[in-house]
Amino acid sequence: MATAEPEPISNPSNSEEEKSEATGQEVVLSPEDYIKHPLQNKWALWFFKNDKSKTWQANLRLISKFDTVEDFWALYNHIQLSSNLMSGCDYSLFKDGIEPMWEDEQNKRGGRWLITLSKQQRRQDLDRFWLETLLCLVGEAFDDHSEDVCGAVVNIRTKGDKIAIWTTDYENKEAVTHIGSVYKERLGVPAKVIIGYQSHADTATKSGSTTKNKFVV
Repeated sequence: MATAEPEPISNPSNSEEEKSEATGQEVVLSPEDYIKHPLQNKWALWFFKNDKSKTWQANLRLISKFDTVEDFWALYNHIQLSSNLMSGCDYSLFKDGIEPMWEDEQNKRGGRWLITLSKQQRRQDLDRFWLETLLCLVGEAFDDHSEDVCGAVVNIRTKGDKIAIWTTDYENKEAVTHIGSVYKERLGVPAKVIIGYQSHADTATKSGSTTKNKFVV
């Protein structure tokens, strides 16, 4: 899929209009000019704002759903960049029908490839990494293993932001490691930098500040 923003449809120029009137011929637009480009899946973008007076689920809000390239770009260009969100806020992009929570049937046996960013990286890398993550998802970048992808989350936090791709089954080693390798390459993460995959079950029951990695790439 194209990674550049689709250009708006332009009207024929005056010279074209004059030419068509003079010859009596119509200027015919190619179907490419007005047919939207469908995505393989329908996606839902969620926003979370950490209001302590509300429950976790009450803080989670569905922003919009889309299933074409053009509608993806229209939505992405309309919302705030991740780097401009307040601390405690999240964006989540998930396949339609999957909610961005561990308890969802498609997520509960899964896990996530986690990218942790330093405070300095919010200005340098956060928006670029998040956009590339979205393009990986909507563009089905993981070949046959794209079916294992549930969605992705960006967490804006004071101590350091996080971006993660969620998959549906942490025991599917082939799919998980392929997704991690492709994701690392697409983000341009140096080979010497290790990123880890954690199961949601381990994250939910962790006793310390860190969760043990199931896989690394």
